[in-house]
Amino acid sequence: MRPAATPDIITLHVPFRVVKRGGRKEVQLPPGAPVQRRTDNTLIKALARAFRWKRMLESGDFTTINELAEHEGIAPSYMTRVMRLTLLAPDIVEAILDGRQGPEVTLAQVLEPFPLDWRQQS
Repeated sequence: MRPAATPDIITLHVPFRVVKRGGRKEVQLPPGAPVQRRTDNTLIKALARAFRWKRMLESGDFTTINELAEHEGIAPSYMTRVMRLTLLAPDIVEAILDGRQGPEVTLAQVLEPFPLDWRQQS
């Protein structure tokens, strides 16, 4: 007896959607599908910058945000928005660093005004 022949074409059906997030396309899996951790390097870089700039101001290297922004070659208004990230709740910062933040957590979203009370940020 010969083994059954393998078909030349195999069709797989994988449920997913392609959605736009922050100007780029992203695959969205159906509810309940296992999700891999995905670190957002843009968010991590912004967090690192925010805490670095805060340290630079606190150390006395620079006396004003305007002075530091000029040194860094960026607009003071942008620096102020990014530095607000230092006011995020520690669990949110940890989730971003671990890649556990939800897909709705983007740099554009976290740069929007948010409550200072950590309990209201979740």
